[in-house]
Amino acid sequence: MVTAELTKKQFTSVDQAGRKSLDFKAGDTIRVWSKIQEKGKTRLQAFEGLVLSRKHGTESGATFTVRKVASGVGVERIFPLYSPNIDKVEVLRHSKTRRSKLYYIRTKAVKEVKKRLKSITLSKEESEEASTKAE
Repeated sequence: MVTAELTKKQFTSVDQAGRKSLDFKAGDTIRVWSKIQEKGKTRLQAFEGLVLSRKHGTESGATFTVRKVASGVGVERIFPLYSPNIDKVEVLRHSKTRRSKLYYIRTKAVKEVKKRLKSITLSKEESEEASTKAE
């Protein structure tokens, strides 16, 4: 009888144990360092924002969604947890939330922006009225 020895082969260059042990959840602020290929060179680009959701736990298809506001526009990216294009994930701030998915943040942010714009336009109108009364 020939006994076959099974060996565990790793098909990816990702440190799976390290990624599995990452301790972040929805509501935390994280910085994700992505590898970007440009003109034959690889550079790192940071994407820092709020974690809206984390899906599929720690299995091979696990993903997490990060949202940030860049020059007044909300930007969301979905990252695969075990992607070789992610160099590292840094947890900047932990926060306590009562939901596991924070999709309501999208509409909340829009409402805040509209409120700010409304207050800006109101203050402009008041200043214009004051300048016309002064004349």
